[in-house]
Amino acid sequence: MKKIQILGTGCAKCMKLTSNAEEAAKQAGIEFEIEKVTDINKIMNYGVMMTPALAIDGEVKSVGKVLLPEEIKKLL
Repeated sequence: MKKIQILGTGCAKCMKLTSNAEEAAKQAGIEFEIEKVTDINKIMNYGVMMTPALAIDGEVKSVGKVLLPEEIKKLL
């Protein structure tokens, strides 16, 4: 099972990245869990200074942009 983490404070871009990540995982047919990391200190522990950010299994894959489902699918 893949753990997809959305790092951000809950802004509109964060919510869009969350829905795109869910769609990508469903299209890829993989089991997944989405975790929203909203605590600024936890986000900074990932080395992220811009949100939204996407991490997969604890590894940051994207910072400061909303990836499309097709882009996220390639990262999964």
